[in-house]
Order: sequence, then structure tokens, then C-alpha cells
Amino acid sequence: QVQLVESGGGLVQAGGSLRLSCAASGSIFSISTMSWYRQAPGNQREFVARITNGDSTNYADSVKGRFTISRGNAKNTVYLQMNSLKPEDTAVFYCNALTLPSGRNYWGKGTLVTVSS
Repeated sequence: QVQLVESGGGLVQAGGSLRLSCAASGSIFSISTMSWYRQAPGNQREFVARITNGDSTNYADSVKGRFTISRGNAKNTVYLQMNSLKPEDTAVFYCNALTLPSGRNYWGKGTLVTVSS
């Protein structure tokens, strides 16, 4: 079992920055990839960014050049640095962990990011 707790959400003006954190606990040795997803009101949950155990990263086109995913020194914390925020970035941001060899996904409860225009 893996537990994920997100933090760092809040209200920010357009053009501003926020840094989200996701702390993993439990069977963290089984985590292969950690990702951020987001869900805006009325929309489906969508992929934002991922980082592998080898520190390879991928981003959604909508956030490339503005968001950066990284790991903490302890490797059980993942950050999402969000710059140049836009009102359309408003969403609940969720942390995800993919574990191996089970292939099971774990989700946090989410943190709300609101970007005002």
C-alpha cells in the first residue's frame, strides 16, 4: 500500500507561481513512476507531468515550459513547480504513483489550485 498526500494548492493571480508537493509513504520501494494529474470542474482528469525512478520526465503540451516536476532528496516526495499560471490551470491537482510489479495505481486526495484573472 502507498499513501499520497498533496499540499501547496491555493489561490494565485494569473502569471503567478505555486509549488505543489506530494509526499509518499508506505511501500515506497515499489513506486516506479510518480505523476501529477488535474481535474477542472466539469472536465475529465487529465495528465500533467510524470517523473520516473530514473528521473525521466514528461509533460502535457499545455504545461510544457511552465511547469517542472522534480523529486526531493529523499525520493519519496515529488514537487510540481508551476510558473506563469493561467486561469485555465484552475483545477484540483492529484498525485499518482504507479507501483511495480503489481501495476497498481495510487491516488492522493488532491489539492485545489485556483488562478484568478
